[in-house]
Amino acid sequence: MILSVRGKSPEIPEDCFVAPNATIVGEVKMGNACSVWFNAVVRGDVHSIEMGNKVNVQDGAIIHCTYQKHPTKIGNNVSIGHNAIVHGCTIHDNVLIGMGAIVMDNCVVESNSIIAAGAVVTQNTRVESGSIYAGVPAKKVKEINQSDFAGEIDRISTNYVMYSSWFKEEIR
Repeated sequence: MILSVRGKSPEIPEDCFVAPNATIVGEVKMGNACSVWFNAVVRGDVHSIEMGNKVNVQDGAIIHCTYQKHPTKIGNNVSIGHNAIVHGCTIHDNVLIGMGAIVMDNCVVESNSIIAAGAVVTQNTRVESGSIYAGVPAKKVKEINQSDFAGEIDRISTNYVMYSSWFKEEIR
């Protein structure tokens, strides 16, 4: 479902994939090669949502913003895992938000970072570049270069571009 709200309509390039039961409403601007998967919601009704290129919003994820306070800005090459919530925050380039993670209002997730599955990044937190944050509340647990996850961010976002091509072929 793609809907306008208060005169503002989503901007979705032709090379993006939007699952038939995903919901995108209002002031949403997507970059190239993005995908919004089954039962995901991208709701730009109370403020703007802007995504860079090669962003995937996986099944059941929710992206929203805060009325008159915090838009949501997502950089390039970002994966937002299944059932994650990204709300009124800024996500820089090359970031993985793990399954079921929550990133709250006015947070900044710097580039080349991972938010672990199930983590809760509380309001006003700044996630350091090149790090992994985990837990409730989320804290830095590792430098990304010292982990086995160094290539995961690009691998996942690249795979999602490939997966979306499978569905685009079926829809045609």
